[in-house]
Amino acid sequence: MVSSTYRVIVGLSGGVDSAVAALLLQEQGWDVQGLFMSNWDEEDDSYCTAAEDYQDARAVGRELGIPVHRVSFAAEYRARVFAHFLQEQCAGRTGNPDILCNREIKFGAALTYAQRLGAPWFATGHYARLLPGAGGVELHKAVDAAKDQSYFLHAVARAQLARTLMPLGEIEKGAVRERARRAGLPVFDKPDSTGICFIGERPFREFLARFLPDTPGAIETPEREQLGTHRGVAFYTLGQREGLSIGGRRGFSPAPWFVAAKDAARNVLVVVQGHDHALLKSTELATGRMHWLTDARSGCFRCEVKVRYRQADQGARVAVRSDGSTHIIFDTPQRAVTPGQYAVLYEADRCLGGAAIETVALQGRLSAAA
Repeated sequence: MVSSTYRVIVGLSGGVDSAVAALLLQEQGWDVQGLFMSNWDEEDDSYCTAAEDYQDARAVGRELGIPVHRVSFAAEYRARVFAHFLQEQCAGRTGNPDILCNREIKFGAALTYAQRLGAPWFATGHYARLLPGAGGVELHKAVDAAKDQSYFLHAVARAQLARTLMPLGEIEKGAVRERARRAGLPVFDKPDSTGICFIGERPFREFLARFLPDTPGAIETPEREQLGTHRGVAFYTLGQREGLSIGGRRGFSPAPWFVAAKDAARNVLVVVQGHDHALLKSTELATGRMHWLTDARSGCFRCEVKVRYRQADQGARVAVRSDGSTHIIFDTPQRAVTPGQYAVLYEADRCLGGAAIETVALQGRLSAAA
């Protein structure tokens, strides 16, 4: 542990996790200051809770007796995160802005800002562990498996993680709330946020329609029989059931329909019946260039893979290609693996790194390449 006389800037979100992170570091003797980031700048947005969250962060600061700085990285968020997210949606893929938000904003712009405030260390309320390893800092899963956020942190550079503290990695969520209650922190019972990073919880398609135009096209079966129309492939995700407005169709069973593929080139949404239809199951995938949190791997090896947050680890064989991309073959088929999302690799609790999913091979004959 570094000398406790060092200053640390804690990213205070206005929630209980970052509040307790600040509390624990203060109890350990660190010179703690808070930093609140408000990075979505539409004042008439009824879903954005930045104003309320800032007041909660200030209340935590008063209770702990620490200063709370406020900064906006709205321009950086729009340019580095949100623009890429919209680009992915338009291309028929499904982006994950939380991954880029961590890399570009929370552990990029904010960490740099913290250093300008005279703090060599930055801290967050993430549930993950940063442990020393032979090659430098390693990212490990949190003790509380239900809250582990290592999946969202895999794209952060090791150099950034090496200047970061995550004091909640060894603590269960219930204990965090109890610690906040006993310390008199006003946010001890504040509900967790589950919305998009900095944007909040909101109806997704309604929100997306503010930035992307409707581009209606056909909803088809894999045999290209048209069943209806959609408002634009950008507004749908693989495996989605709700919002298709297909209803009962003569010649088909009453089983529900699910999105199996988005053919952006033809502007067609392909749907199938049945939650476990073969065209919803993937046997293998290819990623872009892998971001490693260990020494870069080569050749073939076995590990566990997640293709979405909260998914159980899936056994797989990984082949690293000469350009740094990977080919991943699952031990068992996976449902609704989505181009634009991320495949994150693990060996037990240690996160090896991850990369964006580019193409997917399905059990059926339909290609899921974006």
